[in-house]
Amino acid sequence: MFRIGHGYDVHKLVEGRKLILGGVDIPHTMGLLGHSDADVLVHAVMDSMLGALALGDIGKHFPDTDEKYNGADSMKLLAEVMEICRENGYVIGNIDATVIAQSPKLAPHIQSMRKNIADVCDCDLSQISVKATTEEKLGFTGEMLGISAHSVCLMKKI
Repeated sequence: MFRIGHGYDVHKLVEGRKLILGGVDIPHTMGLLGHSDADVLVHAVMDSMLGALALGDIGKHFPDTDEKYNGADSMKLLAEVMEICRENGYVIGNIDATVIAQSPKLAPHIQSMRKNIADVCDCDLSQISVKATTEEKLGFTGEMLGISAHSVCLMKKI
């Protein structure tokens, strides 16, 4: 049996924060604001996994009102989501994710992002797709006010 889920996340760009995407620390003048490390890509991936199994979203599992998640490493949260999925009898079929950011250019970091996600999800690199696009200077991402990400995940029964 297969199940599919969609995830979306967005965070505001601010000065004085690291830019972490897919577990990669990307050199940039700004970073993403959030209760955790604000890894918008991994947050969208986790929501797509949880959504596929009708298990809510990351806000339900890791609320921003809980201080233990303040500054949390999203890759560690992804490992917890993967364990929740396994406990419910599912593993990754494949993930297709897109990061929407005007700047910085993400192409040099895509392979590292894919590898980080594949390693944590205990799946083959070929099962993880990460892409990046701009919005041609339109909207909040185009104006460099924030970064967003979408993810679609196919989960398969163990």
